[in-house]
Amino acid sequence: MGSVDEGRGAVPGIGRVAVLGLGNVLMRDDALGPHVIGLLESRYDFPGEVSLIDLGTPGFDLHPHLEGLDAAIIVDTIRATGSAGETRLYRRDEILRHVPGQRLSPHDPGLKEALLALAFAERGPREVLLVGVIPEETGYEGGLSPVVRAALPAVQTAVLEELRRLGFPASEADPPREPNLWWERDPGAARR
Repeated sequence: MGSVDEGRGAVPGIGRVAVLGLGNVLMRDDALGPHVIGLLESRYDFPGEVSLIDLGTPGFDLHPHLEGLDAAIIVDTIRATGSAGETRLYRRDEILRHVPGQRLSPHDPGLKEALLALAFAERGPREVLLVGVIPEETGYEGGLSPVVRAALPAVQTAVLEELRRLGFPASEADPPREPNLWWERDPGAARR
C-alpha cells in the first residue's frame, strides 16, 4: 500500500471524517454498529483524519457527534422492507428525501433530524453514508444473529470503500489486533 496521503483530494474539501457505530450491545442485532467499529479497529490502521467511534445509543444527542465533520459514515441496523441480513447503503440526499418520521423509542438516533439541524446551521457533514443492515432480532439477548453476522464482511467493505472514495484509504494492521468485543466474551457483563 502507498503512503497515507495517497488518494487525498478524491473528494475536495474533505478533512475530518468519522465512522460512527450505533447500537445497543444488549439487544442482539442492534449491536451491529459497535461490533463493526471493534472489528475495523482491530484489523486496520486509519489516517489521522479518520475517527472510529462506538456511540452506543446516543438517542437525541447524535448531532454533537456530526457537528464539524466533513464526512460521516454511520453503521446501524435499519427498519426497511426486505430480508434480515440485507445490507443497504443510503447517501445524505436519500436520508433527507422524506420528512422525518415519528421517533419510536429513545434509542432511535434521529439521524435525519440531526442532519437537518446541522445543515441549517451550516455545521454538518456534506458527505454522509449510512451503512444499514436489516436486523433479524433486537430483543434483550447478547450476540448477533447468524444472518446479521454473515453481513459483517459486506458492511466492513462498504465502510472501507467509502473511506477510499473520500481519499482516506485504510491499511491492514500488521499484525491484526484482538477486537475489543467484550460483550461477546462475557454477555453477562453487559447487563451488570
